[in-house]
Amino acid sequence: MAAKATSSIQVLARVNRLLDTIAAHDEPISLKTLSSATGLHPSTAFRILASLIEHGFVERSESGYYRLGVKLLQLGNRVHGRLDMRREARPLMERLRDQTGETVNLCIREGDDVVYVERAVAPRLMRVEQVIGGRAPLHVTAAGKLFLAESGTAACREYAIRTGLLPRTAQSISDPEALCQALEAIRIAGYALDEQEAETGVSCIGAPVYDASNRLVAGLSLSAPAERYQALWIPWILHAAAAISSRLGYCGALNPISPPPAALNRAHSAYPANG
Repeated sequence: MAAKATSSIQVLARVNRLLDTIAAHDEPISLKTLSSATGLHPSTAFRILASLIEHGFVERSESGYYRLGVKLLQLGNRVHGRLDMRREARPLMERLRDQTGETVNLCIREGDDVVYVERAVAPRLMRVEQVIGGRAPLHVTAAGKLFLAESGTAACREYAIRTGLLPRTAQSISDPEALCQALEAIRIAGYALDEQEAETGVSCIGAPVYDASNRLVAGLSLSAPAERYQALWIPWILHAAAAISSRLGYCGALNPISPPPAALNRAHSAYPANG
């Protein structure tokens, strides 16, 4: 196993050398030049480049010269977009934190998880704090449920089969039908709840963030100890999420605050009827 891991690391190092060398040249570069600049045998460089071409990271011209592929541009644009989103969201997250005295998180979806990409931490000794880069399953978090609700019922069932809906706490939704019902309620209400489903003693509210292409790109979540949870925060987080969406170029209509369906209101009973 150790030898295999070492071999994988060596391949990654060689990939990095090849990509760095191609990126350092304004014009497409030959295999001979790449081999000389990286110290790789031509056959080794050719084999790695062939795999990179297959996955879109490198392109090869008809004359046999190499340049960076469009896949890197796509990934770069995604990273740039996330950086822009964090910059635009930060002041609004801090304002919401100051309004509530609780921690505010910004999450994105990666596969079957949400990933925390930004946070505004509450100035309290007793607080909820997520690590930037931390992950959690979609179905146990308020932000994650927003993404599942957006993807539709069929995708929800596929997610349930794929993940098994493993519970994090006794409150986690582990039944596919119950999850689908909860997601339908979220689509109607326009926000999501995590009622001690990811962590015992912690409640969260999630609101959707959209970009200029009307795509759900993030979930804004407010996390607090369950005993400090307040329903009046719901319009505040919806307003903050709408403001971030506007900064990202979103021009669509966002759902007004409406009475939460019974499937959404599982543990708390006092939610705002309107406004």
